[in-house]
Amino acid sequence: MAARTALAALCDAYWYPLYAFIRRRGATAEDARDLTQGFLTSLLERQDFAHLRRERGRFRAFLLASLKHFLANDAARQRTRKRGGGAVLLPLVFDTAEQRYAFEPIDASTPETLYERRWALTLIERVLAQVRDEWAHAGRGDEFDALKTSLLHGPPAGGYAAVAGRLRTTEGAVRVAVHRLRRTFQDRLRRHIAETLADPSDLDDELRFLIRAIDL
Repeated sequence: MAARTALAALCDAYWYPLYAFIRRRGATAEDARDLTQGFLTSLLERQDFAHLRRERGRFRAFLLASLKHFLANDAARQRTRKRGGGAVLLPLVFDTAEQRYAFEPIDASTPETLYERRWALTLIERVLAQVRDEWAHAGRGDEFDALKTSLLHGPPAGGYAAVAGRLRTTEGAVRVAVHRLRRTFQDRLRRHIAETLADPSDLDDELRFLIRAIDL
């Protein structure tokens, strides 16, 4: 049960990269919803969770390979059209999927590169939300919002002095806060990446891969 719950949480977090992959392959919005839901539901209905944990390696790669197999299987594709009878569907918020997909770059990127980029961005968005919640709980939500751009793009927007003025503190205090925020973000990012890996020794390689994926 614990393994199933953990897998369900990962599927709930990372369904959109799968949806984007299917849409970029040419499926309609309706078909992409059905296929994404059908694939994830079938994955959760499998009972070999211990085997899944041992074999998945990088969950990102495992999920994409499994999806490709699912899409290539005519019987599986037909079953997605019939989902909903006795199956318990995942509570995925598909009503925002097309809004998100409309902002994907219209270029020559393959479904695979779009999937990888969206996976990396989704992971970062999850980490940002977690750290933001932690700072808000500590009464520092406004401070986080002022400093968050420094996590990925150097100094905070407007520079240290401007942020210090908005927060009514010193430039030195802002620099210290940025350092602590970056350290917290990096720690949480590594933890989230580790959740998707079977072998902890893959963590640094996966982190470098995700950084490259964002720049694709």
